[in-house]
Amino acid sequence: MERTLRTVDPDVAAIFDRELQRQQQTLIMIPSENYASRAVMAATGSIMTNKYAEGYPSARYYHGCEFVDDVEQLAIARAKTLFGADHANVQPVSGTQANMAVYYGLLEHGDTVLAMALDQGGHLSHGNRFNFSGRYYHFVGYGVDRATEQIDYDQVEALAREHEPKMIVVGASAYPRTLDFARFRAIADKVGAYLVADMAHIAGLVAAGVHPSPVPYADVVTSTTHKTMRGPRGAFILCRQELAKTIDKAVFPGVQAGPLMHVIAAKAVMFHEAMQPEFAAYQQQVLANAQALANTFKVRGFRLVSDGTDNHLMLVDLRPQGLTGREGANLLREANIIANFNTIPFDPQPPTLGSGIRPGSPVLTSRGMLVPEMVQVANWIADVLACPQNLDLRAEVRAKVIDLCAKFPIYDYMAREGEFV
Repeated sequence: MERTLRTVDPDVAAIFDRELQRQQQTLIMIPSENYASRAVMAATGSIMTNKYAEGYPSARYYHGCEFVDDVEQLAIARAKTLFGADHANVQPVSGTQANMAVYYGLLEHGDTVLAMALDQGGHLSHGNRFNFSGRYYHFVGYGVDRATEQIDYDQVEALAREHEPKMIVVGASAYPRTLDFARFRAIADKVGAYLVADMAHIAGLVAAGVHPSPVPYADVVTSTTHKTMRGPRGAFILCRQELAKTIDKAVFPGVQAGPLMHVIAAKAVMFHEAMQPEFAAYQQQVLANAQALANTFKVRGFRLVSDGTDNHLMLVDLRPQGLTGREGANLLREANIIANFNTIPFDPQPPTLGSGIRPGSPVLTSRGMLVPEMVQVANWIADVLACPQNLDLRAEVRAKVIDLCAKFPIYDYMAREGEFV
């Protein structure tokens, strides 16, 4: 009898069945999620998972690493080529872990760092007091202009001059506008600070040339490998050659031990996929689809933070509809539309409720949906949020969503073959 997952552990296989159906029948609009390719998933579940490879290529603490060395060197070379970087480390297991390594390598306990505040669009690992970053380093938060809701670069410079940080972090998890890396570089130079760019959300856009790259300006760049990159869950670090040894030592043995070689193999596949012409076309469509979503929301009377988007996501303020972000996300979930709730700048609500939702276009674009589908989806969202008491409407939209999803199937080979890669 063939020992497949289904025969070895039918309980887990049944859960996989349900998750495949959930992804298949819902419109996932969380901008930090995406669909990895069959090749990426094959590498993630590959023979490489069996190998312990503490250390770096040609400098391991275990024998038998010649072939995992090959795949890690391939991933490194591809990352450097794709982003035009001097050096790459592909071992970090998450974006936060990548940021931790950078802080560990370049900072001392208690050093001052200037970064975007969480309530203005930043990330937990950019100094939130409940995160390691806020506990071990002194973070000063910059934000957006109250009128434009875009980064106030004059404020960033004033804060840098006042606090003289050792490091400035540029990057966000909920900022819909283009980041001016050149301006941040100029500010960092004025105060003698390291410039670190966290491009986790926009890495795919950067790789395709549809968002400016931080690599020419930043001393160090961190990124996740999922989100717009469509790779496995993980991260990588790019840096200038003079910082290569420092960053590598910070990752190992600094904050991590044995690397996940199967995931590194999947990162190599991801970098290869990102070098193909169809990846650039995909990212162009991500931007076009995000614009279509944003414009339709505005036509329907919804207020967007900063009045629009330049990238793959947007923030929709639900206060005019009398809803919290959590309430809005819950209503959409009943209609099989998955969008996370989020705080907006100067939000009167706590992070557990938020005043907005943060829809994005990457996942729907990966399904093959184009501008007409975006207009349709945005109108369904507007219908649901405009009538929060209408259960029948949500049921009607849910049926339409399931019908639309059937026209843009995902991983249909799994359903056909009963395969879980």
